[in-house]
Amino acid sequence: MMKLQTADITFVLIQCVLFFLYIFDMPQLQITFPDFISITGIIVTVLGCIIILIALLQLNKNLSPFPSPKLGSQLIQNGLYKYIRHPIYTGILTLFLGYSLYVASGYKLFITLLLLVLFIFKSRYEEKRLALTFKAYSEYKKTTGRFLPKINP
Repeated sequence: MMKLQTADITFVLIQCVLFFLYIFDMPQLQITFPDFISITGIIVTVLGCIIILIALLQLNKNLSPFPSPKLGSQLIQNGLYKYIRHPIYTGILTLFLGYSLYVASGYKLFITLLLLVLFIFKSRYEEKRLALTFKAYSEYKKTTGRFLPKINP
């Protein structure tokens, strides 16, 4: 692994805190949704789980909880990574969003929004570190989206 910076540890700690806070709920922030939103939530939750699983398998030995790449790691540019630079973050956000909709929780939606903000900052930092490690990263970045596939006209 590249030498861990304070930012690496800080990002992971904040992420863990948000994951922990997501476990709880505030009944005062329950939202009333039509039934189809609940069903959609289940589908989105399952989709998030599938994205996470595929991305983890494709990243394989390059996986690290920290934004800095592991020493000797490779830049993965196939599978989901051919289209999205951070599919694990995409999967986590999709999972959290789907479950928040399923349980109609404004609190969980708020934590999901905070997680999105964290992932924006964490991925910016991570991409700087990846660019230092992999010469091909800047070209890769031009053709892929951060959390969703890039739409090229």
